[in-house]
Amino acid sequence: MAATDDILTGPQVAEALAGLPDWRYRLGGLVTVYKAPTPAAALELIAAVGRLAEEQNHHPDLDWRYTRVFLRYSSHDAGTEVTPRDVKAATAASAAAAAVAATAEPGLYRTVEVGIDSEDPGAVSEVWRVALGYRKGRSGDLADPYGRGPSLWFQETDTPNANRLHLDIHRSQTESGPVLDKTAATGALMNRDHAPDWVVVTDAQGNRLCLCTEEGHGPAVPQGKQEG
Repeated sequence: MAATDDILTGPQVAEALAGLPDWRYRLGGLVTVYKAPTPAAALELIAAVGRLAEEQNHHPDLDWRYTRVFLRYSSHDAGTEVTPRDVKAATAASAAAAAVAATAEPGLYRTVEVGIDSEDPGAVSEVWRVALGYRKGRSGDLADPYGRGPSLWFQETDTPNANRLHLDIHRSQTESGPVLDKTAATGALMNRDHAPDWVVVTDAQGNRLCLCTEEGHGPAVPQGKQEG
């Protein structure tokens, strides 16, 4: 089991990612997408990642879509944060991908959260947790224990929006620019007051979503361990 002292800080994650060009940081994990030349090659990569997981006793979240393999490494026993084990596993997975001539497409890995405005999250969160079969997440959110559904979080506010539910779409800042430009081109209202952490998008009927980056959702810092 990993200790909280093993959790990497923001600068440490950034340093690790400098040597892992295929990977991005996302909400307590390292993520990427590999495109293999053929479905058979994708299966070879999946088998290789599986063997590495058994050897390292560290298993990723993995999703196979035809020639693409979606991967996420996170140390759940350290509170769903990034530790050196994730860096080691990502490094090995990159080598396995190169062995089957797979190419990295990390920009395809996006994460969706459902946000709910609430004056009192504690009064309603248990209803959602039980109904969805979720568990408490890394920062007060609700998470699918099997990683299939979007996480749910409650935005505490004294002035809830008329439409209390909104989506947060997380991408790496590296890939966020073109998406912001294309979204703005649809005519949506773009509130950039909190950029690059997030941009609030409102459509013509008042429905909102937030386009988010890791700048506003970086690695947690354990007590007694300071950034810098």
